[in-house]
Amino acid sequence: MSITSPRTGERASAAVEFALVLPLVLVMALALVQVGLLVKDQLVLLGSARAGAREAAVDTNDDAVRQVSLDVASAGGLDPSAVEVSVSREGGVGTAVAVTVAYHAPVVVPLVEWLFPASVDLSGETTMRQETG
Repeated sequence: MSITSPRTGERASAAVEFALVLPLVLVMALALVQVGLLVKDQLVLLGSARAGAREAAVDTNDDAVRQVSLDVASAGGLDPSAVEVSVSREGGVGTAVAVTVAYHAPVVVPLVEWLFPASVDLSGETTMRQETG
C-alpha cells in the first residue's frame, strides 16, 4: 500500500492557475508602467510651460520663450520635434501672457500597444503677468 499526500494534486493545480493568471498580471503591470510614463511626460510639459511663462513674463521675445520651453522639455526626455509651443500675449506690462506646450507622446512599452492609441496628445498651459513690455 502506497501512501500519497493529498496535497500533491493541490500543488499542481496551483501551478496551473498561476500559469493561467501570469500573462494577465504581466500585461496589467506593463500597462501601469506605460501610464506612469505618460504621467511623467505630462509633468515635464507642465514644467516646460511654467518655464516658458516665466521667460515670457520678463522677455518680450517669443522665440526666446519657445526656446526655453523646448530646452526644458528636451531636458525632461521629450522629443523636441514632437513638442509645440505657443505664446499668447494680451498687451503690455501687467497683462497676462499664456504659454501652451503640446506633445504627442508615443506608446513605448511593448506588449501593451494594443491597449493605447499610437500616440497620446498631452498639453500644459501656464499664465503669468508680464513684468516688462
